[in-house]
Amino acid sequence: MQKNKYQGMTVNERLYISGLFEEYEKAVEQKNASTVKHILEQLELTDLSIMSIMEQLFNQSKYP
Repeated sequence: MQKNKYQGMTVNERLYISGLFEEYEKAVEQKNASTVKHILEQLELTDLSIMSIMEQLFNQSKYP
């Protein structure tokens, strides 16, 4: 089983370390939910965490 390389890091720390921070910020600004979701998946977040973040960002419960 592969260990989560981002274990113990905040989402912002994961974005910075992965080099995805600017891409993420741009996707949020453009309200591009599918790109935001893809980036969060790359950060090895759980589906529940991703769904919670997406709901907070876009104030909706279903995403592409």
